[in-house]
Amino acid sequence: MAAFMQKYSLIFLVLLLLQNVYSANSQPYIGVNYGNLADSIPQPGDIVNLLKTTTITKVRLLGSVDQSMNALIKAFADTNIELVIGLDNTEIHWAATGPDAASQWVNSNVMPYYPASNIIIITVGDEVLTSEGEDDDISALLPAMQNIQNALNTASLGEKIKVTTVHSMDVLSQFSPPSSGAFNLSFVDTMKALLQFQTAHGSPFMINAYPFYAYKSDPKPETLSFCLFQPNSGQVDSRNNIKYMNMFDVQVDAVRSALNAIGYKDIEIIVAQTGWPYQNGPNEVGPSLDNAKAYVGNLINHLRSNLGTPLMPGKTIDTYIYELYDEDQKLGPSSEQSFGLFRGDGSPNYDAGLFKSSQNPMTPSPTTPASPTTQPKPAGLWCVPKPAGVSEAQLQENIKFACTRGIDCSPIQKGGACFEPNTIESHATYVMNLYYQVNGRNPWRCDFYHTATLTTINPSYNGCNYPSG
Repeated sequence: MAAFMQKYSLIFLVLLLLQNVYSANSQPYIGVNYGNLADSIPQPGDIVNLLKTTTITKVRLLGSVDQSMNALIKAFADTNIELVIGLDNTEIHWAATGPDAASQWVNSNVMPYYPASNIIIITVGDEVLTSEGEDDDISALLPAMQNIQNALNTASLGEKIKVTTVHSMDVLSQFSPPSSGAFNLSFVDTMKALLQFQTAHGSPFMINAYPFYAYKSDPKPETLSFCLFQPNSGQVDSRNNIKYMNMFDVQVDAVRSALNAIGYKDIEIIVAQTGWPYQNGPNEVGPSLDNAKAYVGNLINHLRSNLGTPLMPGKTIDTYIYELYDEDQKLGPSSEQSFGLFRGDGSPNYDAGLFKSSQNPMTPSPTTPASPTTQPKPAGLWCVPKPAGVSEAQLQENIKFACTRGIDCSPIQKGGACFEPNTIESHATYVMNLYYQVNGRNPWRCDFYHTATLTTINPSYNGCNYPSG
């Protein structure tokens, strides 16, 4: 009997050790974004093999699902890596036209690969509510989501694959203090309709949350420490006296508060994108190799701690890091092209503890992987068009967007102080900056569908004064 009990105890110990090893290498809350706007794209098999060496368990494929993306979806078969795929903003109207379009999309991009490739979420559009597209893009969003859901239902996948969309932090009118988080009034009715659909089908609320942009709008050393999960004095929410020690929790809890305020207390929040660039462009503050390593490394440690956020204690938020590889074809300054965890050859730009061989998630370290690189606070920040790759048609759309949202555009009209030079670029620069300044100088207000950037160079001239932060 004693020999039997000893043998039984040994088996139990082995099973326990195996469970710990599995737990150490399986962290279902860590995901990564993959985009293919790059000159050198690794082969699908190489991408999968690289991910197998890491603790990443989820991958979100960015943009439209094309032939190359389909090859990648197929390569993930039988890997247990969960996939998020989606329709980009240009496909929303098409998917909203009726059941045939949505069925065609599901039959082409889901049915040939599922369930061998574990697709868990389909996103319909990215930051649609806050993009500078036409208003009918917003009105088409819910019908497109409903049509994709119905197509999945027809294929008996409606309970297995969730349908949602991705939002920017700009859907909030404010996020600080976190307990005051609220949706922009112009989005509330649309948001409620989306959330009603999503809760009926159990789909998550997905948000892009970037402490990096919060630091860009307030580039002080203490802000940097707060954004990088570095030791800092914290920020107290004056409404509930909760002390926050990092910007990530502030942003996520602000979203939680906004959802709670309109009656959706139980919907799951997923961070669809977050990251930090490791290389800066001219007049940019914040990007550096040390800062990127510190942010991503400390974020991972924070997720592994299972502490959750102050408003969601003990709940780890599924978080997708932006991004797997650099995308050197993206427009804008160097930082836009320098979020990658890895180079095209598979070597890391920095090691933030994601390799299975480089960390022990069972005993997360509270220390920072690297010290932050600080920059002096600039005299001011202005929102301007990116220096290259922005068409006059897009700049005209930016003017239309800003001037129909309450800012004073009279200075760019004939006789106004900023009318001359009478060019689309000059007029767009003025109104884009003014829109950014009057809307709280939040960095996501300086996006204009990825055609804008912040600069420390004052664009004011003659009698045309550009306000700044």
